[in-house]
Amino acid sequence: MSAATVTFGFLFGLAVGSFCNVCIHRLPQEESVIAPRSRCPACRTPIRPLDNVPLLSFLWLRGCCRACGAAISWRYPLVEVLTGGLFSAALLAFGLTLRGLVAVVLLVALVIVTFIDLEHLVIPDEVTLAGLPVGLMASVLTGRPPFPEALLAALGGAGALYLLAVYGELGFKREVLGGGDVKLAAMLGAFLGGHHLLLAFFLACLAGGLVGGLLLATGRAERGALLPFGPFLAFGAAAALFYGDALWAWYWGWLR
Repeated sequence: MSAATVTFGFLFGLAVGSFCNVCIHRLPQEESVIAPRSRCPACRTPIRPLDNVPLLSFLWLRGCCRACGAAISWRYPLVEVLTGGLFSAALLAFGLTLRGLVAVVLLVALVIVTFIDLEHLVIPDEVTLAGLPVGLMASVLTGRPPFPEALLAALGGAGALYLLAVYGELGFKREVLGGGDVKLAAMLGAFLGGHHLLLAFFLACLAGGLVGGLLLATGRAERGALLPFGPFLAFGAAAALFYGDALWAWYWGWLR
């Protein structure tokens, strides 16, 4: 993979990241992500095209709205750079292939889910319910995972988290997982298949436990505080997407 191709992937990812920011801002408010054009969240002034260039606009405006001077959240350049980096990583891992395209579709969905769940503690159906048939169709076109496995993983992943949510609520007398997590698990099963979904669950629980323990130890969170699980599922899914084959090969080799 040439440096020029990877660079183009990063730049294209920046542009897609800008659209991700629109989705992250508007989907929780049930607004259209198509119209109207981008505007300042503080003063509602439409943003000029030259002030809407991914990453660069944030830098030359020094993180402030040109019209009202309100600070622009660091989330905007962070999402753009993250999406650009993920696009480059997908190109390096899968090349300019159909599988690479499927990978970037999944990664875009994970970025949107992560930042909405972090801010609003919800996972939008517009992402998960739309992503589920896309993942199943991708399995038909690429054969990875095979369609029967993708379908069973989608059903099994959703069922497993649904049971965990039900029995967790019975045991802890409070909601421990939301319906959005269940639908996200179904979408991930369709894209990843059974083995990689299982790995994603394990990595999500591991990361969630480490972060939760760190927050408790540093006093940044109180015992019993709600911690969104969507970002950890997204982390586990991305890790399984890129490293799942290698991790499973290492695991089976270690068992032998």
